[in-house]
Amino acid sequence: MKQEHIDRINELAKKARTEGLTPEETEERDRLRKAYIADFRRSLESHLENTYVVDVKGNKTKLQKKH
Repeated sequence: MKQEHIDRINELAKKARTEGLTPEETEERDRLRKAYIADFRRSLESHLENTYVVDVKGNKTKLQKKH
């Protein structure tokens, strides 16, 4: 996600705390938050796909998705 989008999320959050948001700003905030969460989730999943657990015997086991 671009830094300008993150900055806009922060601007809207500050404005919501101080003076309130218009319906259009609320929609924009919700859309940007969903995009931010989706990007974060993709990044975390990518990181976990490359994570291994090493037991006391030194055996490496790749993390498995929990269904």
